[in-house]
Amino acid sequence: MPQTLNALFNDWFLRGMVAAVLIASFLPDLGRSGGWLHLDVLLDGGIALVFFLHGIGIPTEKMKAGISNWRLHLVVQGFTFVFFPLLYLALQWPLAQLLPPMLLLGFLYLAVLPSTITSSVAMTAIARGNVPAAIFNATLSSLIGIVLTPALVGLLLTNAPAGLHVDVLGAMQKIAVFILLPFVAGQVLHRWLGEWFAARKRWTSLMDRSVILLLVLSSFSDSVAAGLWTDYGAGLLLLTLAASAVFLAIVLATSTAAARALKFNTEDEITAVFCGSKKTLAAGLPMAKVLFGAHPALGLIVLPIMFYHQLQLIVCAAMAQRYARREG
Repeated sequence: MPQTLNALFNDWFLRGMVAAVLIASFLPDLGRSGGWLHLDVLLDGGIALVFFLHGIGIPTEKMKAGISNWRLHLVVQGFTFVFFPLLYLALQWPLAQLLPPMLLLGFLYLAVLPSTITSSVAMTAIARGNVPAAIFNATLSSLIGIVLTPALVGLLLTNAPAGLHVDVLGAMQKIAVFILLPFVAGQVLHRWLGEWFAARKRWTSLMDRSVILLLVLSSFSDSVAAGLWTDYGAGLLLLTLAASAVFLAIVLATSTAAARALKFNTEDEITAVFCGSKKTLAAGLPMAKVLFGAHPALGLIVLPIMFYHQLQLIVCAAMAQRYARREG
């Protein structure tokens, strides 16, 4: 665990997210909508770039190798898009007593996001799990989420916070333009350019993560300008961290129990636990920008996924190392 924490704290992306929040807190006019950097104008192209890179980087031929294990796929997708939303509904009332409405919406949004690709596959590989099935499920989850995430937000958001109107149909049209089309274009070009991009993974990853950091800066700048810290204070961060930890603990325990009840072998159990418990930050932030627009409270809405992302990396990295030490 200490080695895992040290590696995470030395991660430039994690430090970049902290820096983006600090810059937004002290210089909100820098990144806010209409601010000095005009990020609200630049980020539409950035979002399209992120999903184009996702599309071109997904190894379609490797995904096919894991397609036959249908029981495992049902468990992973069921946890991602059914169990998580049901867990949110179960925790909605106690969370509503502690959290402001926009932050509660953030946990709803966390619950309906797809799984992450990179860390799911990486953790499964470290743990010596079923990597082809992990690639298949993480990719399938991302594709399903492009349509199902906004649909589930519309279904579960029965009482929208004051000042927020989510046009699900309009959001899905924007998602088709800024997310789906670039993703499909990337997949089409993968056959010819996939290896070239894979050889330059360091630079494509840098572009991808840089766009995400700009999204964090933009979202928090708008929220700080609207009174995030003056209205709520630092205690809100501790509540968000605690609630995110509760979500992660319940999902990890339940997915492990489900895999063992279904008598999965250890390799499939690893894939079910790691893919079924993850939520994507890389796709979640751009999709939030499209779904909720430049709402002043967007920083609150994305706060749970930012905390959950770091927690899932820390906990799953430790679990992966424990699995990897098993005999056989």
